[in-house]
Amino acid sequence: MNTVNVFIRPYQQHDEEEVIDLWHRCNLVVTWNNPRDDIVRKLQAQPNLFLVGIVDDRVVATIMAGYEGHRGWLNYLAVAPDKQRQGIGRRMVEEATERLKEVGCPKINLQIRTSNSAVIDFYTRLGFKIDDVISMGKRL
Repeated sequence: MNTVNVFIRPYQQHDEEEVIDLWHRCNLVVTWNNPRDDIVRKLQAQPNLFLVGIVDDRVVATIMAGYEGHRGWLNYLAVAPDKQRQGIGRRMVEEATERLKEVGCPKINLQIRTSNSAVIDFYTRLGFKIDDVISMGKRL
């Protein structure tokens, strides 16, 4: 694995088009989640935990973290296809983890589609374990 230096900072409004394009290229956009709406909502709640990774003045990675006082959550981890397997995803998760620790978060949760074995393997290598729980949701 080649390691690339990535500059990680909070999302800024001028990043929007690059972020949405990245999410599309990483197949993170689904019909029931409008990426612009997701960005607007995140900017209303802990915007400092919406991070982008920059390489050569371009957004090549994102991660949205959140903490509601009990558990932290990670969403929208994306790394540009041409920058994958270079340590950027690991750095994004590590940075989000550090920021969650700073606000007192004791545990991080995330959701992965069961069919996405590559992502399950990625998080396992980072020390995440499968919890014996059922994830449930309700669209509002």
